[in-house]
Amino acid sequence: MTAVEKKAVILLSGGLDSATVLAIARQQGFACYALSFEYGQRHIAELNAAESLAQLLGAVEHRRININLGGIGGSALTDTTIDVPSSPTQGIPVTYVPARNTVFLSFALAWAEVLQASDIFIGVNAVDYSGYPDCRPEYITAFEQMANLATKAQVEGQYLRIHAPLISKSKAEIITQGIALGLDYSITVSCYQADALGRACGVCDSCRLRAQGFSEAGVADMTRYVQPADD
Repeated sequence: MTAVEKKAVILLSGGLDSATVLAIARQQGFACYALSFEYGQRHIAELNAAESLAQLLGAVEHRRININLGGIGGSALTDTTIDVPSSPTQGIPVTYVPARNTVFLSFALAWAEVLQASDIFIGVNAVDYSGYPDCRPEYITAFEQMANLATKAQVEGQYLRIHAPLISKSKAEIITQGIALGLDYSITVSCYQADALGRACGVCDSCRLRAQGFSEAGVADMTRYVQPADD
């Protein structure tokens, strides 16, 4: 890390959006400290992808935190008795994990304080957000305001900023930006129910949004599927 690099904590799930955010933060000159969570999700293939991405994209450090949101349940991503929908749904989908971004950002905030970092990056998106309430601009603004009331760092004069550089972009725009930054999206795992090898189902909401993004961006779909998406 050079003397001019500022530290930033990057929430890195291993998916397309968070990989793009990590690449953006590095392009902006931040020394990146990547943070991932094993939170009781259906698979950990995305965490293996996160580890690879952190190495390839030059993160200074990558930490993996184990928490048990599955102990609370209430989501198809943490409760295997709730099926992941294979067709579009209305309203907030069953794949919404209650308070997940709030929990993740709280851990990121804590690590930022320890690192004396003033910046946190998160890959939330309000255009293709699938109805998740904690992916809206007003949520990010509110969390940033809270963070700057709740920390020792702020009392001592250090203002913390939450960066959400993808929040107003379409999936196609995100992919186009990532390609320009040299990202290999075949490494990323976005599927809600990927297999142990990280291959996507091709039918869940996340897979559909991702495939649509590649199509609209005019880029060949780099996703590894369990079987061809058109079978």
